[in-house]
Amino acid sequence: MSSHYERELKGIFEGDQVLLEKITKRCTPQEKDNFYAVIKKRFIVVRAAGSLGVDLVALRGDVSFLVEIKSSVQDTLHFSSVGGKLQQQALAMQQDCVTTKTLPIYAFRLKNAPTGDSWRLFTMQVPGLEGRLQVLSKRLPLLQQSKQGSYIMRWHEGLPLSDFIAYLCK
Repeated sequence: MSSHYERELKGIFEGDQVLLEKITKRCTPQEKDNFYAVIKKRFIVVRAAGSLGVDLVALRGDVSFLVEIKSSVQDTLHFSSVGGKLQQQALAMQQDCVTTKTLPIYAFRLKNAPTGDSWRLFTMQVPGLEGRLQVLSKRLPLLQQSKQGSYIMRWHEGLPLSDFIAYLCK
């Protein structure tokens, strides 16, 4: 099922008009306009093979970033669940991004979201980002951490994907 959401997010960043029409049916007019802004400033998006902790790589002349996609019917995702696999994956992605000065993005798709934009975005601390990536990282909320240090994503605390696209494409 997660491959469905990978294809959905890939299509959004690539400016697929048929997909944008489908996913914006329940969006506000502002959210719809924000999503459609990507048509003029599309990305090349590559789906990453295997379980490298990265699902998509989005590239455009002025910005690029790595995306890990998570989906749930629950509005909170604890990385300590599933034997800590998600936490280990997140730490590895973070280390790779620190080494390469790349922006990591976690995209959280709430299944059966009531209305509007069902995607929320987050990032992690990555010292050393430069230029536009540094500015962009400050616009994204950080993944929260539990008292034990495990990451937590709370959907309602994330940046709506439509707002992210509007910012990237203005």
